[in-house]
Amino acid sequence: MSSPFVRLLPLIAAIAILSWASAYPVVRIALRDLPPVPLAAMRYSVAAVLAAAWLAWTRPPLPAPRDLPRILACGVIGIALYNVLFNSGEVTVSAGAASLLISAAPLMAALIAVATMGETLSRWGWGGSLLSFAGVVLIAQGQIGGIAFGSGATLVFGAAVCGALYTSLQKRLVVRYGALPSISYILLAGALCLLPWLPQALAIMPHAPARCWAAVLELGIFPAAIGYAAWAFVIGHMGAARGAGLLYLLPPATLVLAFVLTGEIPSPRTLIGGAIVMAGVVLTNMYGRARPA
Repeated sequence: MSSPFVRLLPLIAAIAILSWASAYPVVRIALRDLPPVPLAAMRYSVAAVLAAAWLAWTRPPLPAPRDLPRILACGVIGIALYNVLFNSGEVTVSAGAASLLISAAPLMAALIAVATMGETLSRWGWGGSLLSFAGVVLIAQGQIGGIAFGSGATLVFGAAVCGALYTSLQKRLVVRYGALPSISYILLAGALCLLPWLPQALAIMPHAPARCWAAVLELGIFPAAIGYAAWAFVIGHMGAARGAGLLYLLPPATLVLAFVLTGEIPSPRTLIGGAIVMAGVVLTNMYGRARPA
């Protein structure tokens, strides 16, 4: 890694974390005026325009035909399905609770590796997994609908599973094409999947208040475009294992931004459950990391 990249990497990581943290409260603001799926379509249409402009300007190599299914899978799972589940869940789940539920994604990635890649977890790893899931249940029970199937908390947790799958799927693309071209192609694929709901969003937006316009633009520019691009850059230069540790900063940043933007104050149950989730994730990553069978 060249020295300029070494100097810029902490700044780029901070941009990624703050951009993603802003999504939780800003989605709650946008949901006051837009339904969950049209919001996702509008948000990623903005991100797709930025991605297409960057691709037209830089003209990176086109992806090989063999990688098109992987790009489409990343767009479907990591962009479209993730945001449909996340937005639908945040209708009833607070921004802080949502960020703490999503923080279980690294744990889910480890469990996916166990299930699909022949890796194993130590006893500490399984213990950390059970601890995190106990924290997830505690948080979910404090939200509307609790842990019933289809409740907001279960939808957000489903988004966390999508995030874990996406992290595993995109790594090969980043290695082959680089961070920014990969995420640009993925953003286009995700926006294409959400295109059927864009007309509904376009019909609502002319009558929406200024706060909705500001929220959609913020979501499309920062968490969707800049956040994903910055994070792909970080993963490409630090590696997934080292970069995953930075995600521990996401819930605290979200709690602060949620308070500043919406006045949201997390309940004691949410904070305790979040501490349990994070403790389980840290325990799994430090002492029970997946290793080849």
